[in-house]
Amino acid sequence: MIPKPPPREGDLGFLFIPPFRVQGVSIAGETTVVHVPELDICFDIGECPRAVLPSKFLCISHGHMDHVGSLAYFCSQRRFQGMGDATVICHEGLASSIEAMMRGFSQLEGQQTPYNLIPLKPEGEIEIKNNIFLRLIKTDHTDTSAGYVIYERRSKLNPEFKDFPQDKLRELKDRGVEITHTLHVPLIAYIGDTAPGPVLIREDVRNAQIVLSECTFIEHDHRSRASVGNHLHIADIIEWLPVLSCEKLVLLHLSRRSNIREARKTLSKALRPELLEKVEFLMDFRANRDRYERQREEAERIEAQRQANAAQ
Repeated sequence: MIPKPPPREGDLGFLFIPPFRVQGVSIAGETTVVHVPELDICFDIGECPRAVLPSKFLCISHGHMDHVGSLAYFCSQRRFQGMGDATVICHEGLASSIEAMMRGFSQLEGQQTPYNLIPLKPEGEIEIKNNIFLRLIKTDHTDTSAGYVIYERRSKLNPEFKDFPQDKLRELKDRGVEITHTLHVPLIAYIGDTAPGPVLIREDVRNAQIVLSECTFIEHDHRSRASVGNHLHIADIIEWLPVLSCEKLVLLHLSRRSNIREARKTLSKALRPELLEKVEFLMDFRANRDRYERQREEAERIEAQRQANAAQ
């Protein structure tokens, strides 16, 4: 009898929440890496799937190995693949430790891996795309930790000028009259690992289109374990959901001992249907595959209808 081959590595979790793709792997204590390709951003890097390498920005939530273990490899591979130097964003309290880790790898390899490190204070911001900004937010984990909000700045015409013709608006603008105001539209909120607290009810988190949140513990008798480790329990998610205005809440960081089917049952018993509809699990491969197939079929139906209308 010959030995069995090793188990195949799992696929990336994947969700399409228009216009954004959310893809990655997140298992408590093992690894977390979450990539949003449309924004060129990756949150944490517990492992480094090839699909995340094109990400121009890497945001580190905290220093635990399952969230930062492949940082040096990510920086090295981007350089090796001709993708440019990695830009790493972190809480200012982690910067010196990240630099020390990268120096250690340079000494080990006998060569330098270039990268850019941007430490931010809580509420610090940088622009990552035209009119798209990243904000670091304070979270409450067992060590220095942060979450991130990605938001878009949009210029909107002031209500009192909405019926003015274009030539009049140009005249007012030339005279120095402020005819517009700026909206901050939160797109993605990444919570990282955190205890329940003020971060969950921030306006920019509550109103983000997509909220990416840990949910480490499911079992009823694990509330105390969640509290000790400064993690979220599914009971915290149930309490939190009614104040969220997001389109989708994507749950990450479940442990291997947690059963997603049981988690869905728990949610379905506690939540109204319209709230339950908001919740997705990044690592629920079957449900996410079925969801994507429905999206694909609907897109094909719409395209066929468009072509039929154009041919008439």
